[in-house]
Amino acid sequence: MDRRTERKIGIKDVSKEAGVALSTVSHVLNGTAPISAEVRIKVLEAARRLGYLAKRQQKGAIASLSTIYLAVPPGNLPHNDINLVSWTLLTALSRECERRGIKIVAHNGSPELNAAEILAGAKAVNAEGIILVYDDNPKLLRPLAASNYAIVLLNGEDPTMSVDTVAPANRYAARLATQWLLSRGHRRILHLTWRGRSTIMRRLDGFHDAYMEQNLPMDLGRTIYADGYEPDHAREALRSFISRHGGLDGHTAVFCAADNLAIGALSELQAQGFQIPGDIAVVGFDGVAPGDLTVPSLTTVRVPLDSLAVATLKALEQRLSISGHDHPTQRIELGCRLIERDSAASNLLR
Repeated sequence: MDRRTERKIGIKDVSKEAGVALSTVSHVLNGTAPISAEVRIKVLEAARRLGYLAKRQQKGAIASLSTIYLAVPPGNLPHNDINLVSWTLLTALSRECERRGIKIVAHNGSPELNAAEILAGAKAVNAEGIILVYDDNPKLLRPLAASNYAIVLLNGEDPTMSVDTVAPANRYAARLATQWLLSRGHRRILHLTWRGRSTIMRRLDGFHDAYMEQNLPMDLGRTIYADGYEPDHAREALRSFISRHGGLDGHTAVFCAADNLAIGALSELQAQGFQIPGDIAVVGFDGVAPGDLTVPSLTTVRVPLDSLAVATLKALEQRLSISGHDHPTQRIELGCRLIERDSAASNLLR
């Protein structure tokens, strides 16, 4: 048996294991002085091998992060009032970093994210880790995963499981919303979505899951693809559908893959003379729009954006301080909940 496990491990042991001064270990673990990335990594790896980091982190006393590099696709940056999800998510991440004393450096490069540019940018600011938001393109993830950086993909998916990911449980949340509509007596439900990232595809999967679970014919649930996620895209898609079918074609509910689409759906349906929820119920997904922004108020799936930010930093800290680069990657999904409001009345269909 390793005798080091028979007694309490302290920073003197870490100092000896890493071959650095006791004061250096203290500065690295407490974030009290600038230390080179090479020495920081040496100390953290020694502390992890000895099991010291796990004990320290349980007490909330470890400062394994001082600088992170944030890469967001330019098209997803919150440049207007439509990008409420991005604005809320990035604000939550910034707030949590400020609370922990972590510096965020935002990537500024080509219109499309480039792995070489991201890695060079992270190196230039001596970042310990990289947070990549939204972009789960395999061509981007592969070289990032092969680097020596701790990487966490926020609000995206990596089917190869080469990097850690943190995302809402999109599939289960979409199933929850669809199940709720089915439980209210709706059978013919439209799913209004767009051909977006994998996370949006999971919401379509959840929509289908709810029908299969109830042993209902899959063709009762119909999918409409808008050209994008903005309200005008929803209006155009529904306007075309109603024109082609001379009405709603027997559908009594619309489940939208984003609140932006739901806002557009409410507007178009009302303009076409439909009563909501009397003629058709409308449910959104994201939960970032204030409840009184729409008339009637929007029933939606609320995504825990603040908690996603916290979980992302924890995943990055764990990869740096405990797991190491050789530890299996993890996929973290956070649960969402349905917020019932007026756009999908709680009364059962007769």
